[in-house]
Amino acid sequence: MAKTLFYRLFGLGKIPERFMSTLRSEGILAFDEGIKGSITYRDFRAPGQYSAWRRQWFSGGIILTQVRLVSLISLSQAIDVPLADERIRSMRFSVEKGGTLFIAFDPALFHPDWSGTMEYRFRTTEAEVFVEKLRERIG
Repeated sequence: MAKTLFYRLFGLGKIPERFMSTLRSEGILAFDEGIKGSITYRDFRAPGQYSAWRRQWFSGGIILTQVRLVSLISLSQAIDVPLADERIRSMRFSVEKGGTLFIAFDPALFHPDWSGTMEYRFRTTEAEVFVEKLRERIG
């Protein structure tokens, strides 16, 4: 997949080097950055927020190491779940048509006062590798 325009022009969606060195030491299994993605909120509730359906687009990156799954959206972490954490088994991972990595979960797994569904989509040529490696690691 082509890198996003914001990545090519401004480096938006690039994993910062100081963070990359930590991730390299954990043993990278799959990696892509500067890719198009979206977050879809369905029946989402959080303090002061409600969305029946809302989608936000971003330029980001996703990394699977032997220790955890991490995604960055622009310059902030969106997902950071250790593979040993039981909550990762409640997350759904699949590959959608067009090489899109799909990750969905109930946000109450990570924030007790949130509810609904959050769906992350990452347009990456590595989608199959991410799902295969995740299934190997978490069962």
